[in-house]
Amino acid sequence: MKLNYLYNKLLILPCIFAVLISSAGCSYSKSNKEEIQRRTASYLEFFDTVSQIIGYENDETVFNDVCSQVYSILEEYHRLTDIYHSYSGINNLYTVNKNAGVQPVKVDRKLIDMLLFAEDMSELTNGMFDITIGSILSIWHEHREDADYDPASASLPSYEELSQAKLHSGADKLIIDADASTVYLTDPLASLDVGGIAKGYTTEIIAKYLQSQGITGYALNIGGNIRLIGKRGDGNGWTAGIQNPDLDPDKPYLFKIEISDTSLVTSGDYQRYYYVDGVKYHHIIHPETLMPVNNFRAVSILCNDSGVADCLSTALFNMSLDDGKALVESLDSVDALWILPDGTVEMTDNFKDKVVGE
Repeated sequence: MKLNYLYNKLLILPCIFAVLISSAGCSYSKSNKEEIQRRTASYLEFFDTVSQIIGYENDETVFNDVCSQVYSILEEYHRLTDIYHSYSGINNLYTVNKNAGVQPVKVDRKLIDMLLFAEDMSELTNGMFDITIGSILSIWHEHREDADYDPASASLPSYEELSQAKLHSGADKLIIDADASTVYLTDPLASLDVGGIAKGYTTEIIAKYLQSQGITGYALNIGGNIRLIGKRGDGNGWTAGIQNPDLDPDKPYLFKIEISDTSLVTSGDYQRYYYVDGVKYHHIIHPETLMPVNNFRAVSILCNDSGVADCLSTALFNMSLDDGKALVESLDSVDALWILPDGTVEMTDNFKDKVVGE
């Protein structure tokens, strides 16, 4: 086991938990006769991150039942989208990638729907969100893991290696047959990576399911992908923090916002990174330059769909500020905040309206 790599992952956990700021006290009086308890649960098994559930429930049994349902959906989508492991009785993305250039793979319709959604988001963002660049991302992943294990030997991928990998990416390499429920990568060296969509998409699937069951007063924080279902137990909105990219313990948040029935997703250069010769290289790779771009420290998206927010936070991070603003303005009920390298903050008007303090 690469202990330094594991240690770095553990350091991330408090940051993820801190994004959704708990209110003072553990319960609220819904009426003179009824008290609603704030309850929490968390899991470490899924998507290589922390999943947290917050719910306002009088009955612990009800809360535990909700958590059990959330756990089941997380487990199912984690397995379907895993690119590193196979599971008995399941054809997942690991299976699809292993069969690249060999044969179509019949998969669960749930995975088909996610991949079709990813194709739509790629088209919407003009390719700035792209699940077909797995061959490029795997190269960066290996270099980052090696650096976590031995920082003194940290290195960058060569442009030649990345350029060769680029030849094996692109929408033309991916064939999705929705009727047959099959996925096929025509290039044997192509691979899919859904790291920029899987958590957000799954979070939204969970939220829609809970809403269909009449459940309200819950917050999901799946690795920093926040989805709010209804309001808090006292009838007020939830308070979320826009994290300080400098990870300053004296000022953990740049802003606090009050929101409800929406999602908040952030992509930032402080989440996964490593150093080479004193220069930081984060994990968000531009599909065209094949390198991390440094237009922003972080981009946060507010919208009512966590899957959309997840994809857009990645895409806007790779765009210029002007192009990102133009895209956001063309969409309904989507707002954004950009933190520039010099600390300057840009945000849409509706995002600004939700700020309640620092």
